[in-house]
Amino acid sequence: MILWSWILAALGITTIFFAGKRKWWAWPIGILTESLWIFYSIFTKQYGFIVASLVYIGIYFRNTHIWRNNGN
Repeated sequence: MILWSWILAALGITTIFFAGKRKWWAWPIGILTESLWIFYSIFTKQYGFIVASLVYIGIYFRNTHIWRNNGN
C-alpha cells in the first residue's frame, strides 16, 4: 500500500511540474490523480483526503477550462 502513496505523490508532482511549464493537459492529469487519491483514501480509510481531493479536482477543472479557452 505504501507504494501506491509514492506513485500518487509522483503523479501529483508531475502535474505541478507540467502546469508550471504551461501545459494545459497537466490539469486533466491532476484530475485523474486526485480521483485515484479518492479511491486510495477510501481503501485505506483515510477519509480526510477525500475533501482535499474534491477541492483539487474543482481547481483542476477550472484551470483546464481557463487555460484551454485562453490559448495558454
